[in-house]
Amino acid sequence: MSAVHTLTLADVLREHRRSRPATTAAVDGPVRLTYPGLDARTCRLARALADAGTGPGDRLLYIGRNSVRLQEGLLAAARLGAVFVPANWRQSAEELAFVLRDLAPSAVLWQGGDLEPAVRAAREAVAGDPGRRECLWIRCDGPADGDTAAADPYEELIASAPEDDPGGDTDASLPVLGLYTAAFDGRPVCALLSHAALIAHDAALFQVRRIGPGFTFLNSGPLFHVGTMMFNLATFHAGGTNVYMPAFDAAEAARLIEAERVDHMFGFGPMLDAVAEANRDGDGALRHDLSSLHFASHSPEWDAQVTVGTDPWSASGMGGYGQTQACGMLTYLALGPGGEGAAGRPSPMVQVRITGSGGEELPAGETGEITARGPSLFSGYHARPELTARTLSGGWHRTGDLGRREADGTITFIGPRLRMIKTGNENVYPAEVERALKAHPGIADAAVIGVPDDTWGQRVAAVVQCEPGARPTEEEVVEHVRGLLASYKKPSRVVFTDALPKDGHLPDYAKLDAAYGGGGYPGG
Repeated sequence: MSAVHTLTLADVLREHRRSRPATTAAVDGPVRLTYPGLDARTCRLARALADAGTGPGDRLLYIGRNSVRLQEGLLAAARLGAVFVPANWRQSAEELAFVLRDLAPSAVLWQGGDLEPAVRAAREAVAGDPGRRECLWIRCDGPADGDTAAADPYEELIASAPEDDPGGDTDASLPVLGLYTAAFDGRPVCALLSHAALIAHDAALFQVRRIGPGFTFLNSGPLFHVGTMMFNLATFHAGGTNVYMPAFDAAEAARLIEAERVDHMFGFGPMLDAVAEANRDGDGALRHDLSSLHFASHSPEWDAQVTVGTDPWSASGMGGYGQTQACGMLTYLALGPGGEGAAGRPSPMVQVRITGSGGEELPAGETGEITARGPSLFSGYHARPELTARTLSGGWHRTGDLGRREADGTITFIGPRLRMIKTGNENVYPAEVERALKAHPGIADAAVIGVPDDTWGQRVAAVVQCEPGARPTEEEVVEHVRGLLASYKKPSRVVFTDALPKDGHLPDYAKLDAAYGGGGYPGG
């Protein structure tokens, strides 16, 4: 690709510096950065990282809650041709150690506080690995404010570096963002998303959500999740304002919506209910004006406090079908209003086929694998060449999900080809939890199912077979899993059995669901 045809995330920021000199790019607690301010800090960070050895193709890992520093890290990586990876900060030390080994990052930005024990334990766990690459660890706890340069090592690093732009003409087809996803085999994999793919996805989201200059987004969901990240990037790309919450807090969300005149936030049912409840005082009066928020209709209480959006995204009820590997959305409900398919129509940036076992396209009405191609698709998986080759075979991305093309051309998502549990907005893969369960010395075999839950959609239940003579308690099993995996992956219920039903070498999940009340799986 000729340089005259390329556009990277760093180029977007360079243009905003010129064309939006007074626009607020980010609000993070007391910190407010204009686009020139964000550009200057990103240049300094990129220069400091480059001087410490980070270059094209290297990985920059971020372990911390939502912050403008996450955005600065991504944009610094964009300038250097590196790949920025925000880790799930809820993970255990063992999970973080896996990420460190998997990525072999050149630098790690990390937050302390309650995250510090897991981060330090993970760092110590990999310290003795033979042949391990030395990496730069940068603690970033303090305020991201240029006036407090000595607040922590991150600010000291930025203050010590020159402001000149270290970047050249980066190939926009190269990866810039890595997001961990899918743990079907017991370990997550890092999907690599290019500048071009992210920018193409932004273009579709602009249309569907009516995102433009002046748009303000509340980053109320985790930025290691594509559902929040896709709106963060579209807001940035459009020259809007990103407002950061370290982690979701309903009362603080309500305050920020009024204070910053937020247009949109990341939220699903329980989060929306919590905001609406927290925004009323004991007498029933509203604490904050939430009318700037244009959002989908949810409940009478929610609808009475916000402005029910008429944009296609909100009016359609939001959503469609998406994946991390698609930078977010493959199909939008907003593009298929009133259609037969529950997932709407494909994004204008992709084409979608429903295929059979041999890769042939199936006619409307038949169920098969959802496959896709287009500029907003991912580049492959980090350090997984065989998986990448299988997934991106024949020039199409095989999603691993089942769907159906309806007679009117819309798409229905049926469900994952392999089992997945959806609790809240998080994906939990049975294989990963089963691996953790079977690491307990008293457990001989284990299977994990999803049980319907009125609030969270599903909760995790474990059926375990103990080793002869072993008698672990339910509490011991739950705490064992909590020590190895993020807390939301732990079972809320443990059932002990003498033997697990099998379907070949795998657990017979249909029998387990029938016996223990499983159900409510995505797409079902």
